[in-house]
Amino acid sequence: MNLPIIFSIDDDPQVLRAISRDLKRQYGNVYKIISTTSANEALEALTDLKNSSDVVALFLCDQRMPEMEGVAFLEKAIKIFPEAKRVLLTAYSDTEAAIKAINEVKLDYYLIKPWDPPEEKLYPVITDLLDDWQGDYIPEFKGIKLVGFQFSPQSHLVKDYLGSNLIPYRWLDVQSHPEAANMLSINNLCNDDLPLVFFDDGSYLTKPSIKDIAAKIGKNPETMHDIYDVVIIGAGPAGLAAAVYGASEGLKTLMIERKAPGGQAGTSSRIENYLGFPSGLSGADLTRRAMSQATRLGAAFLSPQSVKDIRQKDGYKTIILDDGPDILTRSVVITTGVDYRKLEVKGVEDFTGAGIYYGAANTEASACKGRDVFIIGGGNSAGQSAMYLSKFASNVSIIIRKDDLSATMSAYLIEQIELTPNIHVLPNTELFEATGDLHLDKLTLINIKTKEKQTKDAGALYIFIGAKPYTDWIKLEIIKNEKDFIETGRELRNYEEFKKTWKLSRDPYLLETSCAGVFAAGDVRAGAMNRVASAVGEGSMAISFVHKYLAEV
Repeated sequence: MNLPIIFSIDDDPQVLRAISRDLKRQYGNVYKIISTTSANEALEALTDLKNSSDVVALFLCDQRMPEMEGVAFLEKAIKIFPEAKRVLLTAYSDTEAAIKAINEVKLDYYLIKPWDPPEEKLYPVITDLLDDWQGDYIPEFKGIKLVGFQFSPQSHLVKDYLGSNLIPYRWLDVQSHPEAANMLSINNLCNDDLPLVFFDDGSYLTKPSIKDIAAKIGKNPETMHDIYDVVIIGAGPAGLAAAVYGASEGLKTLMIERKAPGGQAGTSSRIENYLGFPSGLSGADLTRRAMSQATRLGAAFLSPQSVKDIRQKDGYKTIILDDGPDILTRSVVITTGVDYRKLEVKGVEDFTGAGIYYGAANTEASACKGRDVFIIGGGNSAGQSAMYLSKFASNVSIIIRKDDLSATMSAYLIEQIELTPNIHVLPNTELFEATGDLHLDKLTLINIKTKEKQTKDAGALYIFIGAKPYTDWIKLEIIKNEKDFIETGRELRNYEEFKKTWKLSRDPYLLETSCAGVFAAGDVRAGAMNRVASAVGEGSMAISFVHKYLAEV
């Protein structure tokens, strides 16, 4: 954490050197001493300091300065740092102005120059004021600050990116947090510039894209090698496991992720049945551990970056990125997982990101405090989300079409839900319509048996209605089944087109696609078990097949 600041301003360089010397000698170990001869320069610096979450404990400024008088400077400075103590340096002839300033800018003290000896005339005054300031001082969060509207799809996108990548940030709702309005004012910005992301160096971005943020915080490094042994597309559990094993076994390994590491599992609030964690662990914790392990072992990570095609020639594969250089590799592991299916119901699209969310959206949970929220879906992801949201919301209602959860949810989750008094299951029910003004406000539900409708107030809606594989981007002749999951191994023999494209004498390896040297693992693969543990197993297994393939070429 940066030290609090004592800011001194005096247009006389000799006087400024003297006051700076005395302040550093007495307070330099506990406070940062900043000095300038220009009041305008000081005001410009204050905005940057505020943006970077620095804090000014005390202003010490001269009254007579050519650019502006000390009192005028303090009037502007306290709008940026209202809690800072204010001391005016005056000559005998300025005492009347100093006394007047006590009322105008709530001046804490005025010192008559010269202040020698400082042990008698300076330090007792400054020490007393700083002690008083420290009594009310609460250290400010140091890091990224995000200013925006709570129910803004753009703000949600940034929150989701930062949260999913485990990047600490502070959320400031412009409609409810007084500091948000202050940040806009001192930077001469308005609501049309939202969302705003302030960085700890004092700079900021207006309406930033995810790639803009990633570039700013150094999360999108350049590729490290001219040719990789294996490129892993997707950083869910399968991709992370492949990266760990690939890097640990000496392969030049690159992992590419279009959103954030962890995949759908990374958004899970609690994974209870993962081997070796008897108390369970969150998806974010699992992702953090796996990312640290993969990068420590030497795997490179490129994110956020989307792959739009794979091309092959002479045994090499070329990864074509949406925005970036082509990447040459000897083998590929596709672990792009699945996306949540869209709910085609009136009003859902209008409020997606503004009260309606696909998946867990843990970043929005705190906004549900004291409100009624709804979940559509009866799988484990929906159950885990319900348990997590029940800590914030007044009531959590799970909407399912079936009679109960027994056919779709694990027994341990059903038991937890039954024991949680503010979670309610609404069987034989589906969503009819979502309504609101600028954000979701009400849901109309319909009983599929009786056709009875009822409208309920809704703070948020979370949707878990199954998933479709993320394979639309694949243009290479990789065989997929009727649901667009990638076929691998012996199952490929069931497809006529396989015989036309596969030219090797051997059968495809268990996780190999119809394109030799391109493998698939995890939920994107046809026949996958849709469990975190099985995805991790397939990701690590894929690397063993990569070794076999590389030994052939």
